[in-house]
Amino acid sequence: MRITAVENRKLGELLEALRPPDWSTPTECTRWDVRAMVAHLIGSAASQASPREFLCQKRGGAPICKELGSPFWWDGMNELQVRERAGATTEQLISEWAAASAKALTARTKLPRPFARLKLLNLPAPVGRQPLSYLFDIGFTRDVWTHRIDIAHAVGREIDHDAAHDGRILADIVAEWAATHGEPFTLVLDGPAGGTFVQGSGGEEVHAGVVDFVRTLSERTTAEGVLRHPLPL
Repeated sequence: MRITAVENRKLGELLEALRPPDWSTPTECTRWDVRAMVAHLIGSAASQASPREFLCQKRGGAPICKELGSPFWWDGMNELQVRERAGATTEQLISEWAAASAKALTARTKLPRPFARLKLLNLPAPVGRQPLSYLFDIGFTRDVWTHRIDIAHAVGREIDHDAAHDGRILADIVAEWAATHGEPFTLVLDGPAGGTFVQGSGGEEVHAGVVDFVRTLSERTTAEGVLRHPLPL
């Protein structure tokens, strides 16, 4: 969970650096400005820290999911997380992130491994059926990482990326993405977290920045060729 701890800290530092106008800046996630995105991350952390809170959010999100017309139960939860914090100040959101993320980290560390191995998750293609560990060990951290990129991109800030932390997350994402489609490629990603990734031989050569690559995989923008294959982040 060291990577999760570092990522939580990096998001907290970004939130502390935001100017008042930044919080109302729209992001590439439909319906969410920066403030709403942060509220979602806090609510998600709260659900990770407490099974009771998770169930409360799931029940409370069910009618919202119908309201949104979404087939995915977590969309209702996400929106509930945003609505429940509509009256919070930015200072309260920053403080709540620090507290909730710390509790979530502790809870995730203590998740019993036999329980974590249960294949209870039915996620959108191409991820499919996964054990709970996919979410608790990987997915929740990626969610924070991707939304940190979303926030920095929205407000025009340089993203705090480094090889040891962000490069590790990115390499894991590339490996999973490559396995889902199986096509050969040579992928060159610019920046401190980037690198050269190769699968097979004779495939397409792609050169991109880390931010654009992540935006493409998560379908915040579109692309052709091997980058047409998405990976929910």
